[in-house]
Amino acid sequence: MMKKSSEAARRVGRYVSVAARLSVMTLGLVLLGLFLQVVAYKFVPVVDTPFMRTLACKNHVDVNQRWVPLSQISKAMPLAVVSSEDNLFTKHHGFSWNAIKAAAVHNAKAKRIHGASTISQQTAKNVFLWNDRSWVRKGFEAVVTLMIETVWGKERIMEVYLNVVEFGPGVYGAEAAARKFFHHSAKTLSPDEAALLAAVMPNPVRLKVSSPSPYVLRRQAKIRSLMRKIGAVRFE
Repeated sequence: MMKKSSEAARRVGRYVSVAARLSVMTLGLVLLGLFLQVVAYKFVPVVDTPFMRTLACKNHVDVNQRWVPLSQISKAMPLAVVSSEDNLFTKHHGFSWNAIKAAAVHNAKAKRIHGASTISQQTAKNVFLWNDRSWVRKGFEAVVTLMIETVWGKERIMEVYLNVVEFGPGVYGAEAAARKFFHHSAKTLSPDEAALLAAVMPNPVRLKVSSPSPYVLRRQAKIRSLMRKIGAVRFE
């Protein structure tokens, strides 16, 4: 009886060992695939992502996106999103530990959860991953964030971010947003227009560029004030 139990235990152990090795191999292949995508997107325009398609399908809208290089986007636009979303963007290495600590303290006390994602993390999620709050997705997000910080650098991260971030239902990127809401190119966005676009980014389905609520206008004014203090975004 003891012998049979021992053999069964060894058999289970072998199955667990094989399953563990397969899991490690699968994870390795997934990470390799993501890394190869990161390398490709250092040079290739990002014109379509699973994140865009999923949200467009959910909101029953078509995807409206036009890729343009960073040189064809007003300098007011990166300044506005840095002021609004991540004022230490050019200084951190993908993660803002002060923002993470502040969000943790706030979330422990409040009902409405605050995020602490940097522009780098948002870019990693928007381009390569999916939209949920699971620890699995957060884990992949952290890894991909490190990849793009290493392979792309800050200027490329900003370029991709400003071409894939959502500014309204189905409206992705600064060029599509500028043409839809202001009827001109992203290159000629004024500081006030850039601040208004940045003001709706926390919830571009509920918050409207075309008919801004008092809340959006207050956010726009706050962003403009921060833009004046920061002055410019310099990629070094």
